[in-house]
Parts: sequence; structure tokens; C-alpha cells
Amino acid sequence: MNENSTYMTITHIHDFSGSGLFRPGIQLVLQKDHENPYDDEAILVRSLKGNKYGYVANSSTTVCRGTHSAGYLQHLFEETVYCIVRFTGEDFAIAEFFREPVNME
Repeated sequence: MNENSTYMTITHIHDFSGSGLFRPGIQLVLQKDHENPYDDEAILVRSLKGNKYGYVANSSTTVCRGTHSAGYLQHLFEETVYCIVRFTGEDFAIAEFFREPVNME
């Protein structure tokens, strides 16, 4: 991992899409979820086509060591940014934060 990059943990991947869709290198969209009744700092994770994939972790029990919470990331962007999955686990993924879409060609 690049020490100058910002990383996050993506959780709830089984609830929406299943972990099989997460693979290193996939680019996703991060969108503030103002309507979330459980977390006023919630950040929704979507595919580039708009499918719901999960949420950025925001609890000390779900944020992996070395990654940032949704509460931290909330202050880094207005409404929508991007991330690229760098690592996947059985029920989570670690992704790198990007302000603009990354050309994957």
C-alpha cells in the first residue's frame, strides 16, 4: 500500500452484492448517503453503473487497521468520489480513495 494514499474498509458486501463481485482493481463510486437512518456519516459504495455494493465502515469494530472511517472521509469530498479495491477479504474489501475517476486502460 502507498503510504501517501487514503484507504477505507468497505463493509456489508454480502448484504447487497456478495463478495464475489469484489476483486482487486475494480473501480467504485463513493456517495454520501444523507438519507441513512442509522448513520449520519454514511457513505454508500456503488458500481460505476449505480448498483449498491456496500458501505464504508464507520465503527471501531468494522474499520480495518490502517484504513479510515466514513466519518473521516466525509470531510474530504462534497458528494461523490471514487475508489479502487486493492484487497478483498471474506466479508470486507480495502479500497484506495481517489477524487476523480481513474483511467483503467
